[in-house]
Amino acid sequence: MAARPTWQGHLKLSLVTCPVALYTATTTASDVRFHLINPKTHNRIRMVATDPDTGPVERSDLVKGYEVSKDEYVLFDEADFEKVRLESTKTIAIDKFVDEADIDRLYWDAPFFVVPEKGVGVEAFAVIREAMRSAGKVALGQLVLRGKERQLALEVHGKGLVAYTLRAKDEVKKASDFFDDIPAVAADPDMVDIAARIIGQKEAAFDPADFHDRYDEALREMVRAKAKGGKGLVAAPEPDDTNVIDLMAALKASLTGQAAAPRRPTAKKTTGGATKAKAAAPKKPPRRKAG
Repeated sequence: MAARPTWQGHLKLSLVTCPVALYTATTTASDVRFHLINPKTHNRIRMVATDPDTGPVERSDLVKGYEVSKDEYVLFDEADFEKVRLESTKTIAIDKFVDEADIDRLYWDAPFFVVPEKGVGVEAFAVIREAMRSAGKVALGQLVLRGKERQLALEVHGKGLVAYTLRAKDEVKKASDFFDDIPAVAADPDMVDIAARIIGQKEAAFDPADFHDRYDEALREMVRAKAKGGKGLVAAPEPDDTNVIDLMAALKASLTGQAAAPRRPTAKKTTGGATKAKAAAPKKPPRRKAG
């Protein structure tokens, strides 16, 4: 497998153990990424670790510090972190099994593919996988990942397993803090019925290929336009707030497909030549850094 595993260790169910590897199930490779450029020199900016007293410092010489009081730190190096050994640093021990519906979607986080390492552990992996498939349950365990212990939810996915990191309780805000102030409004049953019929008309199977990141595509188009001299850039005005006078009439028109098509604002073309950095302009659009 060409990809490099994010984590390697063992998956354990009671006395059954097998070596596994985790691989990130998502990618940001197609994102548009930008670099910071000094517009006066067209040089790419480099971030340099700097001590306010001594100046630039090699990152390899730095250690981590925890602030215990104002400007006072307890220092830790890699050897210190190695001393903190938990079972979950090397083993995903399955603690319990739950129904998927029991886990609020707010808690689901990043997905990882769980793959058995080649060798005698493959059979043990298959036993755990098929037992989970038969039970129809989601397994819960813990894992130390990127310097933090996270709870995992593991589910069967084809020939393998997919592990989702779960957010901790204190990482998820209370919905009541936001929803309690929503005014209590009695929805008209007839309007609800029409809206439900509109939903029925738009019912479809989920296909992730149907979604296209239009903002990402617009960025790529802007990159291409600027590289060619800045012509052809389009700026769309912000839409006006919706102001429906007769909600029932709007619902009925939506149901019958007679809603007036919104006017398309005239696109505003902007111009402006591209400023080229010292390095040759890339033939492919640069990629935006995720996050």
